[in-house]
Amino acid sequence: METMEVNKAIAAVLVSGIAFMLAGLVADGLVHPKRLDKPAIPIEVAASAAPAAAAAAEPPLAVLLAGADAKKGEAVARSAGCVACHTFAEGGKAGVGPNLYGVLGAPHGHMAGFAYSEALKAKAGPWTYDDLNAWLKKPAAYAPGTKMSFAGLPDPVKRADVIAYLRSLSAAPEPLPAAPAGAAAATPASAPAPAPAVAAAAPAAEPPFETLLAAADPAKGEADTKKLGCVACHTFVQGGKNGLGPNLYGVVGAPVAEVAGYSFSSALKAKTGKWTFAMLNEWLTKPAAYAPGTKMTFAGIRDAAQRADVIAYLRTLSATPEPLPAAK
Repeated sequence: METMEVNKAIAAVLVSGIAFMLAGLVADGLVHPKRLDKPAIPIEVAASAAPAAAAAAEPPLAVLLAGADAKKGEAVARSAGCVACHTFAEGGKAGVGPNLYGVLGAPHGHMAGFAYSEALKAKAGPWTYDDLNAWLKKPAAYAPGTKMSFAGLPDPVKRADVIAYLRSLSAAPEPLPAAPAGAAAATPASAPAPAPAVAAAAPAAEPPFETLLAAADPAKGEADTKKLGCVACHTFVQGGKNGLGPNLYGVVGAPVAEVAGYSFSSALKAKTGKWTFAMLNEWLTKPAAYAPGTKMTFAGIRDAAQRADVIAYLRTLSATPEPLPAAK
C-alpha cells in the first residue's frame, strides 16, 4: 500500500515537470521578444568629474633665460639668503657652501679644497643651464643626500634670473642656449595681461603677535628653521658651536649680542636689553630694518604666523623657557 502511494507521488512530480516544460515551449512559440537598440526611456548618468587640469607647464628654460635679468638674480640671491653660505667674487673664500664664481660650465665639484657631499661628487660633467635650473628648483631632488639645506626656488622666472646672474660671474660667460623657434622671451611684456583690478585692497592687519604666539607650533618652527636655511649659519643645541651666526640655544630672554666667542656687528651691539618675544618678532620680520648694518643677510620672514612658530621653537631651547606673554 505504501509503495503505491510513493509511486503516485513520484508520478505527480514528473507530470508537473513535463507540463511546466511544455508550457514554456508553447510560450516561446507564441511570443517573440525583440531587444531594443536603445532604451525606450533614456536614463542620463552624470559624467564623472574630469581630472583636475594639469599644472601649466613652465616655459622652456631657453625662453626664460632670453628675458632674464642678472641684476634681479643678484637681488634674489641676497633675499633668498644664498649670500649667507656662498661668496660670488672671483677668488672668494668658501663658507658653508663653495664660492660660486665661474660655476656655470665648471665641474660639479668645481672649487678646489671644498668638501662636497657624495651626492654632488657623483654628478658627472659640468654645470649646464639645465643642471643649474634643476638644482635651484629643488636641491634635495636633484642630488638626494646633498648638504645643501636650501629648499629651492619654485618660481621659474626667479631661477632664470639667478642663473643669468651666475652666468655673469665669469670673464667669458657661457653662450646662452638658443630659444625654440617662434617662442617669445619670457618678459613681463609677454606674460598674460592680468585682469584689470578694481581697487587694490589694503593688506589685512596681522593678528596681535601675542595671540599668534599663544597658538604657535614649536615643531613647525623647528621645521621652518631648516626650510628657511637658518641651520646653515646657526646651531640650536645647548653648547653648540658658533657658525656664520651665533648658537641660538637660550636666545629668548638672553642679552642681545652676547654669545661667548661670537663677534657681533656694531649694529646689534648697539641694541640694549634682552631678546624679548616682541624684539625677536621685529628682528625676524626684517633684520636689516631692525638693525641697519647687521651682518645678517637673511631677508626675513613675512608671514606672521610662521615667525610666531619659529619664536615658539626658540623659546623651547631652554631649561626654563620664558613665560609666554598674555594673549590679546
